[in-house]
Amino acid sequence: MTRWLETRALRRCVTVCALLRTAAPKKLILFASVMPLLSLHFAAAHPQCLDFEPPFKPHWHLEFCRQYEEFGCCDQETDNVIAERFWDIVDQLDSAGQELCEDMLKDILCQECSPYAAHLYDAEDPYTPVRELPGLCFGYCSKFHSKCLHVLKYLTENKVLLQASERDSTTFCTTVDLPDQDYCYPNVLKSTDLNGNLGQVVEDPKGCLQLCLTEVANNLRNPVLMLHSNDDTHRMFIAEQVGFVWVYLHDGSRLEQPFLDISGEVMTTPWLGDERGFLGMAFHPNYRNNGRFFIYYSIQFNYKAEKIRISEIRVSESDMNMADHHTERVILEIEEPAANHNGGQLLFGLDGYLYIFTGDGGKAGDPFGKHGNAQNKSALLGKVLRIDVDGSNTSLEPYSIPPDNPFTTDAHARPEVFAYGVRNMWRCSVDRGDPVHRHGKGRIFCGDVGQNRFEEIDIIEKGGNYGWRAKEGFECYDMKLCHNSSLNDILPIFAYSHHVGKSVTGGYVYRGCESPNLNGLYIFGDFMSGRIMALEEDRTTGNWKERSVCMGTKKTCSFPGLINHYHKFIISFAEDEAGELYFLATANPSSLSPYGTVFKFMDPSRCSYVFYL
Repeated sequence: MTRWLETRALRRCVTVCALLRTAAPKKLILFASVMPLLSLHFAAAHPQCLDFEPPFKPHWHLEFCRQYEEFGCCDQETDNVIAERFWDIVDQLDSAGQELCEDMLKDILCQECSPYAAHLYDAEDPYTPVRELPGLCFGYCSKFHSKCLHVLKYLTENKVLLQASERDSTTFCTTVDLPDQDYCYPNVLKSTDLNGNLGQVVEDPKGCLQLCLTEVANNLRNPVLMLHSNDDTHRMFIAEQVGFVWVYLHDGSRLEQPFLDISGEVMTTPWLGDERGFLGMAFHPNYRNNGRFFIYYSIQFNYKAEKIRISEIRVSESDMNMADHHTERVILEIEEPAANHNGGQLLFGLDGYLYIFTGDGGKAGDPFGKHGNAQNKSALLGKVLRIDVDGSNTSLEPYSIPPDNPFTTDAHARPEVFAYGVRNMWRCSVDRGDPVHRHGKGRIFCGDVGQNRFEEIDIIEKGGNYGWRAKEGFECYDMKLCHNSSLNDILPIFAYSHHVGKSVTGGYVYRGCESPNLNGLYIFGDFMSGRIMALEEDRTTGNWKERSVCMGTKKTCSFPGLINHYHKFIISFAEDEAGELYFLATANPSSLSPYGTVFKFMDPSRCSYVFYL
């Protein structure tokens, strides 16, 4: 959906960011050393500036909006245009009016350059008109109304705003308010949720299941996943967004040489919150015998066409801790129309087939085609795909289609499609089932990142429609599609609002032995808020309800080696061969920042036993 591109400021942002994306990778590396002026951190789902383009550092000094010369949406040309507009307005004022309002006028005009421009101008919500003024926090807005009412007619021709301003400050400030107070100006500059280091999770004193952690690995650059090869070696493989995969042995040591290095081929940048890069990996169920594994990463051709690529690679015949990069065989490539919503999950189901989870193609509101990519079964984006990488296909195709895929007889659908209507599923997992009764074995759980209001958790079913863009969470997003009687969508098992978190990271159902209090709980988190959450199934009804989990007190986690704090940005969850649960987080979500850490969940009631085995 491009209706909001009509806003002059945001249209300029699109142009600038689009030009920036064509720059050579060597130029982009220069940004790695640039620390944002406001210590800005971004959610994976929303790279800011615009929903589908990250902010940047201007090549040259900004003369007017200097507060955004380190990081923002404006280049020098845009900065000059804003300055010209400012002086045009000031020229209309008498000396008293200039003195009273000059500073606030400049601040408001410069929000076009803010890295949070998409939120300040409410550009992500298709049901609200594009703002001509940024969202102003109530206290600041009241001051603006009292000092700068005479300036408002030069800033907007919007009759609703002008009439509201003539009534009183309360009416006016209610009109320009933002639903999300994290992003109104100037709160956006000082919000600890956006700009601070969470470090310590606030615990709930009432009925909260206390957990402790131990640090397993650190100094990683945006660790996007950790997985085991299920070959009884108990090695863990940790992948960094830049394209390295490292081997960690059972004693916690890391091998000096990477298992895989495709950093020269992976498309990624140092921009905070950039969703492109090395995103997924899955070992073949028979890896111990055939040495095959599969990877999912972003690529770019001639600095123009961006794609996601799924490839097969084999382990070296001479070294079990080294992949043979020369064996790479491309399985599938899909063009990405925007920089965000790249999906990134690969996994093998209990049926032996490879499942591929793609994003809807990016931008805001899935604006591709009449109903968007996600609802279009002839598109591979916004889908759960299922393919047979072992199929005895006599053609040159690198995979075959499982015979029971749900849309093989539908002439208007791609046969690879297993489920559809997904926005950007970030981290999915296969439930290994209750160790005694096998309940839940084989279920696939996914976290699907939301748009403006809700994040959701889904269980994947064959042929299922998960609602996007008709629905977001349990509620309608596109009214016309939502009220279509043929939608027949599968509802999430759980959804939460953006008051709780703004970018879900899917997790695992805990099936290990070391933390009995977690048994059967689905543990997941939120990238933006840093919150860890849990769901518990009612086996009688099949419904899921939230369970309170929190970090234990210092006294609870006082056993040697335990901690009760972690980095804010939760990127991924993982389990080892024994079913023990981990999560990966970073203090700074840039692909070149070595602040990523792997944490293991520990039940404090069992720690004395665990550490003295």
